[in-house]
Formats: sequence, structure tokens, C-alpha cells
Amino acid sequence: MNLKLKRPLAFFDLETTGVNISADRIVEISILKISPEGEEAVRTLKINPEIPIPLESSMFHGIYDDDIKEAPTFKAVAEELASFIGDADLAGYNSNKFDIPMLMEEFIRAGVDFSLDGRHFVDVQNIFHQMEQRTLKAAYRFYCGKDLDNAHSAEHDVRATYEVLKSQLDRYENMEWEDKLGNKCVPVINDVEALHQFTNLSRPVDFAGRMVFNEQGEEIFNFGKHKGRAVEEVFTIEPSYYSWMMQGDFPLYTKKCLDKVWQRFRSKQKEQRQTQKEPSVRDTPPTASSHPNRERRPDKDKHHHHPQSRTKQKPGPITDDMLKNLQAKFGK
Repeated sequence: MNLKLKRPLAFFDLETTGVNISADRIVEISILKISPEGEEAVRTLKINPEIPIPLESSMFHGIYDDDIKEAPTFKAVAEELASFIGDADLAGYNSNKFDIPMLMEEFIRAGVDFSLDGRHFVDVQNIFHQMEQRTLKAAYRFYCGKDLDNAHSAEHDVRATYEVLKSQLDRYENMEWEDKLGNKCVPVINDVEALHQFTNLSRPVDFAGRMVFNEQGEEIFNFGKHKGRAVEEVFTIEPSYYSWMMQGDFPLYTKKCLDKVWQRFRSKQKEQRQTQKEPSVRDTPPTASSHPNRERRPDKDKHHHHPQSRTKQKPGPITDDMLKNLQAKFGK
């Protein structure tokens, strides 16, 4: 079954120095890009990780220090890889938990602004684990009826992943699935958006799983003492938690997502302060009537008036009696 695509879908696989997303590095990357017309383009590169490859990792994927000493660093090819992927959706095997976070770490370290916004993510392992609970090698045998030779070679793995997804679409066409709450649906259909939803049931924010979305679309912590609490709620009660995570040993993309929530939180706080702030200048001066709780002093108000507030009485006509009284008083 051919994929029905609205835009390109890039399958990719990484071989690395280890599984620590923050500390380890990519030693090989292979990208298989499928266009909506079904055309395929592949890009496979050995990468110099600039750190020694542990022996146990080399024994796993077969890439040793001597194999990559002349290879380019990720920073040297980051722009090229970002351009090759373009606006494609991303697919892989265990890609949501490992490959995508690892790739984002490398892009951030290289200073390349590779955005995940608006993309769909299809994790073939999630389909497999939720439907059959097996490994890639078993999945290839189970779905495709063939043995996977050269397992853990990036290009062989990524092509096998592509074939497994196409076989899954054939096998699970019209098959009903029931979630933990008893809700039933037909999730495995030939549509990248639907596959994105089915393979991202945990609704991760940062792919490393430190934060996930709840049913209301709010970011919540998925680890530590604040597990299950909304990130913005934690910022309110313990704002230093943000600094602790930003300075801690967390993946760079986790920190980038955390900072995005933090900036939104601070903007909300600023807007609330501006809304609650009272004007500093009043249009009219305060009066007794504007202060209903101010006590009046009736005696003073009644008998003591400001000189300028006295009412002047208009003098009446001078009479003969008035002149006589004045003459008697002053002796004139």
C-alpha cells in the first residue's frame, strides 16, 4: 500500500554514542524522504561526534572512532540536513522518545532553528508496540515476512521501518482498537495526521517526556515532585523551579519548551498587573462626597468658616440715628 501524503514524510534513523539525549552525540544519520507523488530521496551521513564512541556503542552499531575521524561534524552539515528535511513530517522507529529529541539537541547546539511546529510525527514503534509488542527485527519478520539483515545499520533500519509502516497499513486496515478507557476506534489508517495522533497518545510537549499535555491542552510536568501538576501552576507557587530546570541536566529542547511556557506565563502576569493597577492621576480632586466614610465635624463646619468663604452683606442706607450714635461714641 502506498502512503497517502499531503506533504513529504521524512523517515529517519540515528546511530549515536549512547542513549543520553543531553550528553551523547550522533555518529550516523539516514533520512528517507517520501514525496506525495511517491518519489524517494535518501541522505546518509557519518558524523564526527567530537567525543569518543564508547566500545559498547560501537559493538552495537558497528561504527568506531576511526570510521568517523574524517567525517564532518553535525554543525558542519546541520543547515544541509535541515534543508533536505524541509517542511516534511517526521517518521521513525522509537523516534518520538529518542531520535527526534536527539536530533533537536544537535540542531540547537549547531545554532540551526529547526522548528517542529506544525509537523506531524509518526512513530512506527508505537503502532507496533500497541498492536503487537515486538522489536524492529521481529516487526520486519512479522509484517514483511523477511529477515532484517544488517540490523542497526542506519539506512537498512530506516528502509525497514518504511516497509513495516506500509505493511501495517495493509494489516490493520479496518481493524478496531480499544484504549484503556474502553473507547473503540480504527486508528491505523492511511493518513499521516491520524497516525500522528495514534502514535502520540502520551501527548508529549518536549518528546523527552518531561512535560506532556493534559486533556485540556495544558502543559503538565511528567516527572519529579510536581508530576501531574500544570507547569504554569508550579511557576506560580515555586517560580524557582524554572531556574532549577534551566540550569539542570535536561535536554536543550526540553529547556526550549519550558522557556516558551515561562514567557507565556510572564506575559499573562504582566497583563493581569496592568489590568488591576489603579490610575495614578484622578480627573477631579477628592471631595467630601467622594469619601463617604470620612467623618464630618459638624461643630467646626457650622461655626468656623474660611474667611474667603464668608458671604458679604450689602450695607443699608445711613440714617440720622446712626449719625447720632457715632457722634456720641467718638465725641464728634
